[in-house]
Amino acid sequence: MAPTHTLTQAEAKRRAELLTVDSYTVAFDLTGHAEGDTFEAVTTVVFDCSEPGAETFIEVAARAVNSATLNGESVDVSGYDPAQGLKVAGLAAKNVLIVNADMEYSNDGQGLHRMTDPADGETYLYSQFEVADAQRAFPCFDQPDLKAAFTFVVRAPEHWRVFSNMPVAAEVNGDDATKVTTFEPSVRMSPYITALCAGPYVGVEDTHDGIALGAWCRKSMEQYLDAEGVFEITRQGFDHFHEHFGVRYPLPKYDQIFAPEYNFGAMENFGCITIAESAYLFRSQVTDFELEQRANVILHEMAHMWFGDLVTMQWWDDLWLNESFAEWASHWANTDATKYTGAWTTFLAARKNWGYAADQQPTTHPVYGEMPDTAAIQANFDGITYAKGASILKQLVAYVGIEPFLKGLREYFTKHKFSNAVFNDLLSELEAASGRELEDFADTWLKTAGVSTLSPKAEVDAEGAYTSVDVVQTASEEHPTLRTHRIAIGLYDLADGRLVRRDRLEADVSGASTRIDALTGVKQPDLLLLNDDDLTYAKLRLDEKSLATAVEHTSDLADSLPRALIWAAAWDMLRDAELPASKFLSMAVASLPKEDDINIVTVEQRHVGTALRYADPAKRDELRGQWVAAAKGAMEASAAGSDMQRSWARAYAAAARAEADIAVLKGWLAGEGVPEGLAVDADFRWHLTTVLAAEGAIDEAAVDAELSQDETAEGKRLATIARATIPTAEAKARAWDRLVDPESENYVRRATMQGFALLDQEELTRPYLEKFLAVVPDMWEKLGAQQAVEFSKLGFPLNQIGDEQLAVVDSWLDGDRDEKINRGVREGRSEIARALAGRALDSQ
Repeated sequence: MAPTHTLTQAEAKRRAELLTVDSYTVAFDLTGHAEGDTFEAVTTVVFDCSEPGAETFIEVAARAVNSATLNGESVDVSGYDPAQGLKVAGLAAKNVLIVNADMEYSNDGQGLHRMTDPADGETYLYSQFEVADAQRAFPCFDQPDLKAAFTFVVRAPEHWRVFSNMPVAAEVNGDDATKVTTFEPSVRMSPYITALCAGPYVGVEDTHDGIALGAWCRKSMEQYLDAEGVFEITRQGFDHFHEHFGVRYPLPKYDQIFAPEYNFGAMENFGCITIAESAYLFRSQVTDFELEQRANVILHEMAHMWFGDLVTMQWWDDLWLNESFAEWASHWANTDATKYTGAWTTFLAARKNWGYAADQQPTTHPVYGEMPDTAAIQANFDGITYAKGASILKQLVAYVGIEPFLKGLREYFTKHKFSNAVFNDLLSELEAASGRELEDFADTWLKTAGVSTLSPKAEVDAEGAYTSVDVVQTASEEHPTLRTHRIAIGLYDLADGRLVRRDRLEADVSGASTRIDALTGVKQPDLLLLNDDDLTYAKLRLDEKSLATAVEHTSDLADSLPRALIWAAAWDMLRDAELPASKFLSMAVASLPKEDDINIVTVEQRHVGTALRYADPAKRDELRGQWVAAAKGAMEASAAGSDMQRSWARAYAAAARAEADIAVLKGWLAGEGVPEGLAVDADFRWHLTTVLAAEGAIDEAAVDAELSQDETAEGKRLATIARATIPTAEAKARAWDRLVDPESENYVRRATMQGFALLDQEELTRPYLEKFLAVVPDMWEKLGAQQAVEFSKLGFPLNQIGDEQLAVVDSWLDGDRDEKINRGVREGRSEIARALAGRALDSQ
């Protein structure tokens, strides 16, 4: 692939001072090179220059620039270098630049991605341009604050459907089984949110509140397209945001396209959302957990229509605000406008823990950070940018009040629509609406890294009443900031088998210790819960009595949010080597089978699997056996066909190791002894196949046989995972070759990483730690930035837990190389150290 230009902030600032871009007209020819690896793009850019005679450049990551003219005069393209862009000199006050280039299709999910459907041989395209990959599809000034109107004209095979940001203005069929689709000119937008999708997509159309809606997927996946489920959330989202944001969604249509081989969850292309097919187009029975996650993604991208698309960050240092706002708004809308009223519980369980984990890595960073160039941005698509930032916005809403917050948003959208803004523009509107000074709040929370820990310190008299209660705040040595927190404190008592909240009070906590005078003389509860209702962003600790209560009775709390808080606290304590893995497993065995919130159950089942990494290896089999028994019992106790039955069946299968349990799983795969109501459908069959492959209970031929029954793109992906798990040296060598081959499709590399280094395969994969470290710098050279980041993080063999392995990693990290290359390895090293500390605690 041609390299892209790495744009610096200084270059972007200078170019924004120099240019005002009016419009782009881009003519794509997707037919002449249909069987090759390039396509033609002829781009006409109309723009003004504030300094006639000046020179600038336009990004174009092309196989070849065939010709270019500026104001009718030929531009010398002989020295064109895609890494530098195309230089254009002698600008006039008003300019017309025309560039004809051969662009390259991609198979890495960035630029204009092309895949061939193994089910029917059809070809599908979709674009993914964030951060700066629009230049991989057409020449453009690829920075967010050079907005323009875009008109796309696309020549494609006649049987294809073509999508972009705007509605189709005209379609003209040719004599050669092709057609030309011309789209209406767009509103002003940034290049990175333009869109082009093409192929024989099929779907359903609808209209809501004057907006044309579309839900689309590949032809071979049509039977799985839940258009009404997508439209229901879409309608609810538009009604909610229209009511509260004060500015209508400005486009006449809103398409949502399920895209194959997708790198992310979704992308907020203005009016043309792309969504990961593998994650959210469900081929099999799903639980409310998956459906709520899909609703959250739909609402997240819709919130971007205002925050990111209508009003766009000036530069990428405000990326956090785009993503944090959409993350907050999606959960807010889910809670208030859909049936998923417990969305804040899900946020805590599934998203906020992601933020906490990222914030405790050695690579943590402030929510807001300077971005010197576009290369620096890729690593910041993380739990801090999304989940921590959203947590801070949630806290800000609690601080200023929801109505002043929304009033400030309405002013912000009105003043800056179709333009660009910075965080201070939003902050000033929120200050004006709320009457509060917010600069100190912003500086404390957004410009410092790390997470505080809040712990209760209590003294109790002989009658069982508190003589004092203090909230102690601590922070790491590396990031010692002690912040001000507004928290609720809940007092819960056991009564008739339930944990009932006796009282709730709010307090401001700051500094190293804060005395809670209101609790002096109050009877000690069975459970004292700091940060009840999850108002602030902080790790929690439980006192000894509360922890004992939680281990046995978490599921006896009536409300899901405090249950999720306790699970979050237990998970943090496990990861910080303050709670033995054995006790965490005991809590899971005692409480999770009684839990009735599918979101908590699903998240904590996953945590149990990870918790075994922290267990004393001598205890692992026994602990896993206890968990298998609990999961099987919970499955058998669940209603036939229910979410809980399916969730517990998956957990049982994932943990099964004993010969008798493996025989049960083989029976299910053969259709024997399947519990009533349990659907052994395509995805569950692959789950069983992968577990059996990882245990050596079936071989690669059996995986191939399963694939022969599911010769789809998703089947290929899941088969790749299964093959990577097979516990033989030969299978691991083949998987490794796929993993490090720069020509591997992105989904192949990602799937291989998912199955390669399983916990019980430490010895088998031991040689691959040093192999991984040796190839990391090369992969940064051979792959795009997004794929290199993913490789260095997900490719790290986290099952290599030992002092010897730490020493190997430390020696590698002592080398002289760019910090971006080291980042994923530093995070892997941190996880090894945490697991070692956890094992030491669990062995006591």
